[in-house]
Amino acid sequence: MTDSGISVRPAESGDAERIADVFAGYVLASIATFVEEPPPASEWEERIAAARDRKLPFLVADLPEGHASAPPGGLRVAGFAACSSFRPHAAYRFTVEDSVYIAPEATGQGLGGRLLTALVEELAQTEMRQVVAVIATLPDTRHDTPSIVLHRRLGFEVVGRMPSVGYKRGQWADTVIMQKDLRPGS
Repeated sequence: MTDSGISVRPAESGDAERIADVFAGYVLASIATFVEEPPPASEWEERIAAARDRKLPFLVADLPEGHASAPPGGLRVAGFAACSSFRPHAAYRFTVEDSVYIAPEATGQGLGGRLLTALVEELAQTEMRQVVAVIATLPDTRHDTPSIVLHRRLGFEVVGRMPSVGYKRGQWADTVIMQKDLRPGS
């Protein structure tokens, strides 16, 4: 998928270092993930390989040289979207949890929508039936987070909220659970 030179493609092991950098920013400076120690690039290489082995999408968005958010010298991974097992029990084998992260310098350009759209489209070609998003938000928030807005726009429905289930950066956080049926009516 390409628009304005921005492309979405399958992740490769060589993308692991940049993926680790993008994710580390969220780990260290936000509640968007409840992970508290940034995983090293080697762990991201394993996740990319595991997704490929399971025939599940793990996608990155590249910015071309000359793009306002791209560094000199060419393409740069500006974000990624992946999915993982929702729960370890065999009964959940047709359900995955999605993750979408965008580098701070590339937010607001529609990359999240492009990545999540491509992820859902690719998942629909697999044996998966359900996609779940677990989205952190502050308690008593009156406005939806950008992630909730993005998922709703792509047909995910809020199916629950778990209050104060996470504690990070000196504050309690809720999770909003959203779900999309990849095979409605079947």
